[in-house]
Amino acid sequence: MARTSTRERPDREEVLWPVQKACPACGQPMRLRYDNARTLVTLAGPVRLRLKIRRCERDDCARHHRPYRPEAEGAIALPDHEFGLDVIALVGRLRHREHRSVPEIHKRLREQGVAIAERSVTNLLDRYDELLATTLGDSARLRQRLATQGRVILALDGLQPDVGHEVLWVIRDCLSGEVLLARSLLSGTAHDLAPLLREVANAVGVPVAGVISDGQTSIRRAVAQALPGVPHQLCQFHFLREAARPIFEADRHAKTVLKKHVRGVRPIERAAEQANDPQAAVVQGYCAAVRSALTDDGQAPLAASGLKLKQRLEKVADSLARVAEKGAPRRRLRSCNS
Repeated sequence: MARTSTRERPDREEVLWPVQKACPACGQPMRLRYDNARTLVTLAGPVRLRLKIRRCERDDCARHHRPYRPEAEGAIALPDHEFGLDVIALVGRLRHREHRSVPEIHKRLREQGVAIAERSVTNLLDRYDELLATTLGDSARLRQRLATQGRVILALDGLQPDVGHEVLWVIRDCLSGEVLLARSLLSGTAHDLAPLLREVANAVGVPVAGVISDGQTSIRRAVAQALPGVPHQLCQFHFLREAARPIFEADRHAKTVLKKHVRGVRPIERAAEQANDPQAAVVQGYCAAVRSALTDDGQAPLAASGLKLKQRLEKVADSLARVAEKGAPRRRLRSCNS
């Protein structure tokens, strides 16, 4: 069906340049010959891409006059598609992780400002399934890539969207980052997981050097059954999280105590908003810095939010001290500091 309305014109443009300057076939330099333009619909709005195209000019080259497009284009959109990969990824997540229907996905995209028809949502779901199947089913490509590293370290984890639903079990190679297998199972017993590990071990074509997981009992038993003698260790993140739990609790208490000493920022902001002068603008800036420090949380186990808050407040206090030494509006700044 033909489009009944014109597509919204993009208000921004991005220029993409090829990183590779030498011809992949003969190794000689490729010249920039012309530009190509395409318009994409992304989650951030429509964008116009201006692509710089290179070509090899050697007559005896296998890639003679064949266009070499910017490598970054493939990370933004599929060839000859009007929607970006971020839209396709969101459609797939809403469908397979949140179990949304096509009308619900269409409504969600429209709420985010994506101009799309309901029929196009179905087409994007097909593209998502094709991409997933291509990635997981290209055994020849996986074997070729894994052969260069000579071994694999498997990471096994299960993703459950909701209680009572199937669990998506994913096996990934930690060295290459490749997803080797993804399959939904109604249960996650050792009897169910062991065949998955055997299937991957037989498909990769290289030795399995180790397995990493969250230490779930069924996973430990499955590894022992399917891969006897292969080392199995706890995931570094889970290990650090458990090891740092006492420190995390102490840090969280310290953050709570620190917040008590910097309460009352909002009244100072209200007073500064009523005064229309440069001094009030400076006070508002410092208050915004304090508020930002209070709401910026760390990420366990390596980023302690309490220590991060202390460091940011110390920087604000040092800046206030330097301003006071220069004879700035001390009364207001001191009230903000207190």
